[in-house]
Amino acid sequence: MKLGVFAVLFGDKSLEEALDNVQEAGLDAVEIGTGGYPGNTHCDPSQLLADESKLQQFKEAFTKRNIEISALSCHGNPLHPNQEIAKKHHEQFEQTVLLAEKIGVDTVVTFSGCPGESDYSRYPVWVTAAWPDDHPEVLEWQWKEKVIPYWQSQNTFLEQHGVRVAIEPHPGFVVYNNETALKLRAACGEQIGVNFDPSHLYWQQMDPVVSIKELGEHNALFHFHAKDTAIDPQNTAANGVLDTKPYQDELHRSWIFRTIGYGHGEEEWRRIISALQLIGYQGTVSIEHEDSLMSVEEGLEKAVDLLKNVLIEEKVGDIWWA
Repeated sequence: MKLGVFAVLFGDKSLEEALDNVQEAGLDAVEIGTGGYPGNTHCDPSQLLADESKLQQFKEAFTKRNIEISALSCHGNPLHPNQEIAKKHHEQFEQTVLLAEKIGVDTVVTFSGCPGESDYSRYPVWVTAAWPDDHPEVLEWQWKEKVIPYWQSQNTFLEQHGVRVAIEPHPGFVVYNNETALKLRAACGEQIGVNFDPSHLYWQQMDPVVSIKELGEHNALFHFHAKDTAIDPQNTAANGVLDTKPYQDELHRSWIFRTIGYGHGEEEWRRIISALQLIGYQGTVSIEHEDSLMSVEEGLEKAVDLLKNVLIEEKVGDIWWA
């Protein structure tokens, strides 16, 4: 396994400066944002596809530092009921796939998307309950009329260009756990897999090791994000895990995203890395920083230190059996 980082945390720097930071941290790979919610500060696929000289400069920035691109990421909502948003995110996804093909990157990361409750919706509607009866009716309509047709078409597009998509399960979208991810894959095709982010599972009270093993049985784990979640036992006991308070209200939230090791300790991350090893994952462990209690520099340094320690143990065969 390689150790890398999702470069959007360096959004205030140029691509060259960001890659210098990656190199200084001793990392092997980088995940590059190309649109959607993370933006395209370091890589605009439409520009690179239209200008061969810019494309060459982009590629050389990585090769001269011996840094691999683990994935191109355009986390968006191509199923958004606002057609302007849906069109923009869809076009960014397809442009990202075309760029990935051109530069030899086999994985594009994004979200599944989430439609509204009908063709007349203004905003996405995420169904989280089986009652009242309106809820399962909305869910059936979403999958039958929007989700499956869209991703069947994209699976064909991906096959044509030799690229796969790693859908990141995330609450708020129709794919938010293994069950929904595997449902999408079964209905739409095997170019569709998962970008695994434990932080989104932790606050839903799931065990990432169980999920990793299940995805491994389906050869469906395509990419991995290293990000943690800290649960506040008092706030969770009072209000549960469905928390809509702003992320900046850390004191009162049931959970917040943290740098790895600050939600779950090294022993837990040894379990996770060992589970990846057990299913034969040979890709990148891509650090994602969304910790509001730490600076980018501190969060990245602590994540790198923990993961390097765990990966060194893995290389000498010290598997932490889950």
